[in-house]
Amino acid sequence: MSVPADLFEAALEARRRAYAPYSHFQVGAAVRDRGGAITIGCNVENASYGLCCCAERVALFDMVAAARKEPVEICVVADVSGVVSPCGACRQVIYELARDAVIWLCNTHGESRQVLAADLLPFPFTLNDPPAPDRP
Repeated sequence: MSVPADLFEAALEARRRAYAPYSHFQVGAAVRDRGGAITIGCNVENASYGLCCCAERVALFDMVAAARKEPVEICVVADVSGVVSPCGACRQVIYELARDAVIWLCNTHGESRQVLAADLLPFPFTLNDPPAPDRP
């Protein structure tokens, strides 16, 4: 199986919109929900590096803001050798918001790898870690 062309093209288009004046590492992401809608995101850097946001999180957060639910596929693309790998923060967000989605890790040269959230983050932080003060 290979990455769906429309999802890959949407992620490529998102990558072109990246704001990466510091790292020059442009990343695009596209998320398809159960209804077929595609939401995109690109990485956005900032001179205060801690304020940067990755493409995967931008796309997933925009999906939530648009009241879309049930992501079924995610495509992430960057100009790398091999396939792009989400950072730890993105892995955690993917696990929480898109746990059952098929995730396509790609590069701009057409290589792709299909994984699941549990493959990216085998020991996720969950709502029960640590227990909330009002729960036993």
